[in-house]
Amino acid sequence: MTAGAAVPPPAQALRERLLAWRQWPRETRDTMFQLALIGWIVLPHLERLPAWCGLLTAAVLVWRAQLALSNGTLPGRWQVGAVLVVAVALTAWTERTLLGKEAGVTLLVVLMALKTLELRARRDAMVVFFLGFFLVLTHCLYSQSLLTALAMLISTWGLLTALVLANMPVGRPTLKRAGAVAARSALLGLPLMAALFVLFPRFGPLWGLPQDSGGRTGLSGTLRLGGVAELANDDSIALRIRFDGVVPPPEALYFRGPVLSRFDGLEWLPSVSGSRRHALRATDLRTGGTPVAYEMVLEPIRLPLLPLLEATPADPGSAPQLPPPQRAQDWQPWLGRDLQWHTDRLVGERLRIRAQAWPRFSHGQQVDPNELGAALSLPQGFNPRTLAWAHRMREQLGNADARTVAAALAAHIRQSEYVYTLQPGAYGSDAIDEFWLDRRQGFCEHFASAFVVVMRAMGVPARLVTGFQGAEPPDADGFRIVRQSHAHAWAEYWDPGAGWIRADPTSAVAPERVRASRPLQPPPGLVAGAINSVSPALAGQIRRAWELLDSRWNLWVMGYSRSRQFSLLQSLGVAEPDWTDLARALAALLATVASAGALWAWHDRRRQDPWQRLRQRLGDRLQAIGVDARPHHPPRQLAALVRQRHGAAGERLAQALESLDRQRYAPGGTRLPARGWWPAAAREADRLRGRAPGPGAAAARPTTAG
Repeated sequence: MTAGAAVPPPAQALRERLLAWRQWPRETRDTMFQLALIGWIVLPHLERLPAWCGLLTAAVLVWRAQLALSNGTLPGRWQVGAVLVVAVALTAWTERTLLGKEAGVTLLVVLMALKTLELRARRDAMVVFFLGFFLVLTHCLYSQSLLTALAMLISTWGLLTALVLANMPVGRPTLKRAGAVAARSALLGLPLMAALFVLFPRFGPLWGLPQDSGGRTGLSGTLRLGGVAELANDDSIALRIRFDGVVPPPEALYFRGPVLSRFDGLEWLPSVSGSRRHALRATDLRTGGTPVAYEMVLEPIRLPLLPLLEATPADPGSAPQLPPPQRAQDWQPWLGRDLQWHTDRLVGERLRIRAQAWPRFSHGQQVDPNELGAALSLPQGFNPRTLAWAHRMREQLGNADARTVAAALAAHIRQSEYVYTLQPGAYGSDAIDEFWLDRRQGFCEHFASAFVVVMRAMGVPARLVTGFQGAEPPDADGFRIVRQSHAHAWAEYWDPGAGWIRADPTSAVAPERVRASRPLQPPPGLVAGAINSVSPALAGQIRRAWELLDSRWNLWVMGYSRSRQFSLLQSLGVAEPDWTDLARALAALLATVASAGALWAWHDRRRQDPWQRLRQRLGDRLQAIGVDARPHHPPRQLAALVRQRHGAAGERLAQALESLDRQRYAPGGTRLPARGWWPAAAREADRLRGRAPGPGAAAARPTTAG
């Protein structure tokens, strides 16, 4: 550097080194690749990790990258140990334990990041690789979706590439070459992995791991005004349904969830009797018309219920059937008196259900007087103006029956200027008064809640029902998607002669919501808005295509159960298969694969590296012309031996050997010798065979081994 030249600041120097990545030394390049790979593996965990863990991991990776770029000295063990102690203390503080899933994943991420500060030997790199493989598996603890599987596939390929690089110590192999070797190795093992997937006995769902944090629901066991409106912003899938034969119209697609009878003025709660296990009596549900057979794939909802299509009775031919391995002793769905399907535990995993519903039904002709009393109860001191309005309306209707009262309220909603909206604004403690008499803006739960309150004030038992309503058109596999945005609330009132009758006051102000399954959509985000501005149908097509792939992944891969394994064995001729038949089939397959591998190894036992094969052939030729070529001699030394033995006559062969040395060991060396090199070198060796040593050349003296 000349005197007076400006010295670039450290940040500028680091930037220049980053831009010159093609000139990095191999160790720097491989280290940077490993750090980028670790960042990719950790990235999906960031939303679940404590904030300090993400910041600490990023800081350690950046620190290690800076050391790699500047050829700096790695920190001492005491420094790494101090950071580890702090990380363990923070984990115990944030997770309240050092055991369990969250604490374990947090510590694993920290350990892998800190291990990069100890990459002093090849064994340290191996520890990082296998920690990475283990961390990739932990993604299945949280999600088993197709997107997660694709991310895991990329991570595994990257780790295999890094492992290949670590086992190629000579030269400067490119990332492309190492990645190709890794991909080829993985593809060779793919048939065996597929066979293990198909035949390995299943004693539970694939990756049968706790799903305590994986479930998300569009429903709740309670309801506050505005709760369902918030769910309309959630476009994730709640369930998929496919019909066999008869397809009901959209207005008949009511998926029954929690039934809420108690109202404290602010929140709707299930009735006390509804939370007890009182099975529906056979006489309490009457069905008619043509039944609808359907198959449902229910996503985790974290509630102890099945939101099945109304009305799915408990008859042997209609009750929900869960195929094995889902059908276990702890899965005991039962139909309650509120016509809701309950379960003995939270639905925290994906379920595949087959059932049969009857769109024409009636229930509740015989009810418990206490249940009717709860369906008439209203809290004291809330919504006084609505109650007064209801009393005046009752005086106008006189002794009209429940159906007439319900029709009058629906007509009032249609004739008044009510607005169906996702953004009705916040309501106070007398929310029904504000909605029914003042603002008249709300979502489905506002209409249903006000309807139930007014019906009760007019002496008609009524209750609130939540669930889903409607579905999208069928995809290529015949499944109709029901999203969280299809979450809905409607009402039921009781008529002495007919029992509980469904009333959906939302249809009075927004009939397209029920008849055409068109829920209100929130404003699109930036990316979706940009796509919609270019092509309104493009975003929908992309989403449907992806959801179709995800649906097939769930059905064919995640839904591959023990029953489907047995069906496969039956198609292969096994009359009554069990897990021992699976074990025998798997053992036979593994024995066949092992035998084929041994046969291949025997057939290919002489297969060597191309350079090694060439070196053996070259050594034989040189020995034949009196040159004592040993296996450890590089081509350059062999050239010197040829000149020593044959002098000027062997000059062309010596030059060929020096050319071979440059091809093999010079920067950017090739994997194979140049085309035509060996025939030319062999001709020169044959020319020298039997020739006396050249003038002035010393005869090569044989040396003893050792």
